[in-house]
Parts: sequence; C-alpha cells; structure tokens
Amino acid sequence: MNENLRIAVVGATGVVGREVVSALFDREVEAEHLTVLASERSRGETLDYGEETLVVEEATPAALEGHDLVLLATPAEVSRALVPALQKTGAWVVDVSAAFRADGSVPLVLPGFNSEVLDGPLKGRLVALPSAVTTALACVIEPLRRAFGVAQVQVTALMGVSAGGNAGVRELEQQTAALLSGREPEAGLLPQRVGFNLVPQVGPFMAQSPWTEEEAGWTLECARLFAPRGEVPVVAGTAVQVPTFHGHGLSLQVRLKKPAPVEQARAALKGSPAVKVLDAPGEKVYPMPSLVTADPTVHVGRLRAFPQAPEWLTLFATVDNAGRGAALNLVEAGLRLAARPG
Repeated sequence: MNENLRIAVVGATGVVGREVVSALFDREVEAEHLTVLASERSRGETLDYGEETLVVEEATPAALEGHDLVLLATPAEVSRALVPALQKTGAWVVDVSAAFRADGSVPLVLPGFNSEVLDGPLKGRLVALPSAVTTALACVIEPLRRAFGVAQVQVTALMGVSAGGNAGVRELEQQTAALLSGREPEAGLLPQRVGFNLVPQVGPFMAQSPWTEEEAGWTLECARLFAPRGEVPVVAGTAVQVPTFHGHGLSLQVRLKKPAPVEQARAALKGSPAVKVLDAPGEKVYPMPSLVTADPTVHVGRLRAFPQAPEWLTLFATVDNAGRGAALNLVEAGLRLAARPG
C-alpha cells in the first residue's frame, strides 16, 4: 500500500461507514492518512480507531480535496451530489449506493467476482458496487453456473432493517419497545410497521411498475455482472422487510441448465472461497443472520431438490449486509484501485 495514500470515508457514522473504518483499521491504514466525514449533524463526533480517536468532519467538496481515494458509504442522493466535484479532484471514488449501478458508463464491480475490471482501462475514476443482495446472489450463482449452468433464479430476500441505516435500526428499536409496552407505533422511515411484522416492500416502487427499485436492481446488477461471462441468469424476486437488525436471508429457487444431485451442487458451492456451506439440518446447522455477522463469506445451506423437477435447486443463504454486502466491497475495491500505477 502507498504509504502516502490519503483516504476519505464519507458516511463514516452510518451502519456501513463504521464497518468501513473498522476494515481500514484491520488493514493497518494509519489514522493520519484517514479522514472521516458525514453530514453536518454528525460533525464533531468521534470514532475510535484502535488507541486513537478520529474526529468527524462535515462532508463538503472542500473537505474532500487532496484525497487519493474516497469511499462513499452514503445514500444515493448524497453520492449523486458529491461525485461530480470529486471527479475533478483526480481521486478514485468507490460508491456503495444505488446511484450509479444502472449507469453503463460506470463499472459495476464485485471484488472477488470481477476484480480484474479494477486493473483494466477505466473511462473515469468512479466505480459502483452492487447491493448486498446482489453480492450474495452472485457469490451463490457463480459456482453453480460454472458447474452446471444457471438459467433462472427466484429469490425472496428477508432484509434486516440496517439496510435503512441507523434510522432503520432506531425505528425497529422504538417500535419493539412500544409494542412490548402495549402501544401501537406509527411507521416512519419504513412504509409500514416492521416491529413484529413482515413488510413486502423495501424501498420505493419504480414509476408505473409493480417492482420496487431494490427488486429491479437485482435483475439489472446480475445482468451487468454476468454478461461478460456470456451467460446471464434471469433473476427476479421479492424484497421483504423483516424485524431483525442485521443480516439478510435469501430463500432461493435456482433452475440449473444441467440437472445435478444435491451432493454435486453442495460440492460446487464448497469449492468457492466466497461461500461457506452450513448444511446439516438434522443437526440444526443452517445459515442464519446471527451467524453471518462479521463473516466475509456468504453462508449457504438447506440444499434440496425435487425428483419431479431435477433441474430446480432450493437453498437458503445469508449475508452480512453491512460487512461483506457493503463495507468489505468498498475497502477491497478502493485499495485495489489506489494501488494502480499513475
């Protein structure tokens, strides 16, 4: 790593931003080379960084000047507002929001999946990352695709409220406390009460469409990631907000191009370094959000097949949405970009 590299983390006080700062500490980035920024209301807050303390600055274009790498752990509207000015500074910018995922001129990169894009020619100095759900989907689909081919994936994503950041976590905390006290809370950030409930809507619906932006994103992002491999599985499903804080669970129905026994599918998944197979349901061993926290792999289990439809494989997966689904992708992509010559 360049010893003089200057890194800025924007959104550092959020759910993902704090994970980014922790990941940079684990990679021994010195505190004096790191600037942490957030919105005006977080200015002056402090973050622990080993034995040192980082003071949060307000994320303004002026405060971001002079950095070599900017990691955006921000909502899409904030990323859109900051990127034009950042692109003029010459810094590498990596964005974890949905702001540029659909922009064909901006590379969509999942570290460990298509990391080679970060070493090739790039039109600009901006890279977008896929969502946490797409991250999990790609990690699960790819070893199955290589072994058997994958035609179609149907997914039900059970998403923890930390997908909505600190505000989502607070809302579930407040609603749970109210319900346990016999009071009916009102919905705020989320479209309906999520405390002791399931809400089949995560994020806004697309204009004149029955699909939410979250759901449509999986289809588009998977198409962008898999297109260079010459095989694009059709991915579609439903996002469900569940009353858990961290971690996403994915119930998957995968239609293989070549039917395969469950044992072969399990072996293919075990061969991927991006996946950890937890598949001994008789011993109560299977993926759960509580197990995947701080694990850089995607957990997979409950593999099943139907004799009447041998091309279909059913399984369950979990991903740490703030860690592997966001922060680790930001840090890994950013540091690889920063290591490029010139």
